[in-house]
Amino acid sequence: MKHDRSSLLFEKASQVIPGGVNSPVRAFRPVGGNPLFIERADGSRMYDADGNEFIDYVCSWGPMIVGHCHPRVVEAVSAAMARGCSFGAPTELEVELAEMVVEAVPSIETVRMVSSGTEATMSAIRLARAATGRDAVVKFAGCYHGHADSLLVKAGSGAATFGVPDSPGVPADFARHTLVAEFNDLASVQALVDENRGRIACVIVEPIGGNMGTVSPLPGFLEGLRAVCDREGIVLIFDEVMTGFRVAYGGAQELYGVTPDLTTLGKIIGGGLPVGAFGGKRAIMELLSPAGGVYQAGTLSGNPLAMTAGIETLRILQEDGFYRKLDQKSARLAEGIAKAAADAGCPLYSARVGSMLCAFFTSGEVRDWTTAASCDTAAYGRYFRAMLEQGIYLAPSQFETAFVSMAHSDGDIEQTIGAAAKAFAGLTA
Repeated sequence: MKHDRSSLLFEKASQVIPGGVNSPVRAFRPVGGNPLFIERADGSRMYDADGNEFIDYVCSWGPMIVGHCHPRVVEAVSAAMARGCSFGAPTELEVELAEMVVEAVPSIETVRMVSSGTEATMSAIRLARAATGRDAVVKFAGCYHGHADSLLVKAGSGAATFGVPDSPGVPADFARHTLVAEFNDLASVQALVDENRGRIACVIVEPIGGNMGTVSPLPGFLEGLRAVCDREGIVLIFDEVMTGFRVAYGGAQELYGVTPDLTTLGKIIGGGLPVGAFGGKRAIMELLSPAGGVYQAGTLSGNPLAMTAGIETLRILQEDGFYRKLDQKSARLAEGIAKAAADAGCPLYSARVGSMLCAFFTSGEVRDWTTAASCDTAAYGRYFRAMLEQGIYLAPSQFETAFVSMAHSDGDIEQTIGAAAKAFAGLTA
C-alpha cells in the first residue's frame, strides 16, 4: 500500500503547521510512521490522498455514528448552507436541538450550545465554582476533558496529592486547584474530600473512560460518586462528550441510572460538525449569563449547520431498533477480535460498552489508568500497522477508543476480524 502523496502532504504540513497536524491525536508518533491525509469518506469507508480505501473505526473520534455522509444529513446540511452558515443571532434550530437534548438526557433541564468539548467542560466547571463558592476540582487520572489549563494535570506522588501541570504553559497556581483521583477507586475520592473539605466545587468524570481506551465503571463507582457529592455539597459533572448519544440515546447516565448535576456533550449532537454543549439542573444553569452573572459567550455557538446536522442525526438515532442493531454489530466485532487473539496466543483484554470498544494488549484486566498504562504499546503499534496495511483504520494509540457505526456492514466486520487474525498471527510468529 503506497502512501507517497500523504508523505508529501505531511512534509508540506510540517512547514506551516506545528508537528504537521492540527490536533496531536492525529499524529502517528505512538504507532510509528506519518499520518495519512484523508480525501473523502462515505458510509463505513475512508479514502486517503493516495486512493487507498479503509474501513474506518475512528469515526471522527465518535460522532459518525450513522456513518460518513449519511444522505439525510448531507441533504439537510446542504439546505441549511443555502440559507446561511452563521448569523450571530438566535435561530429556531437552536431551540429544536436543545429540546431534543433536554428530552433525551436525564440530568439536563436546560442546555447551552458551544463549539467544542473543551469549551463545554471549562464552562461547566466555572458554573460549578459559582454555584458552590469553591475553587478545587477533582478529576481522574486517564480522563481527558479538553485542554483548558486547570484540567491539563496529572497525579503527583499519589492520588491524594495536588495536581502538577501536565503541559508547559500551564501555571502551577492553576494546577494547584485540581486534585487527581483514581478511576474506579472511591477511596481515592474520599481521601481527597477528607483532606480538602469545604474546598471542592465539583467532581468531573468520564462515566466511561474513553481516553485511556474503553474503561467501564465498576459496579457502585458512579453511584458512590453521586453519594459523596450529595453528602459534601459538591457538583457532579459527567463528561459525556464521547458517550452522549453513543452508548445509549440518553448517554451513560441513562445506561447506568446515575444522574449528575451537570453534563457536557459534543460529538454526535453536531453530526460531525464542530459542536459542544453543557447543561443540567435549572437552578445551576440559571447562574449563566444573561440570566445570571457567570459569563460565557461564543459567536459560532449554535451555528445553523451544526444544529441541522445534529437534529437530523438524532432523528435517525430515534428510529426503532437503532441501538439494539448497533450493539449487535459491535459485539460481533469485539468478540471476533478477542477470539482471533486467543487463537493466535496473543495476550489481549477486550473491553466494550455499546459501540465503544478497545483491544488492550495485556493479559490483565484494565480498570483504571494504571492498568491501562501497563499495556504493551509496542505490540499495539505493530498491530496498528498490520491492520492499516490490510485496509483497517484504527486509532493511532493504544489509549483511544474504537467506534462502530450503523454503516458498518456484516462484511466490514468479517473483513476486520480476518485482518485481525492475520495481524495477531504476525505478532506471535
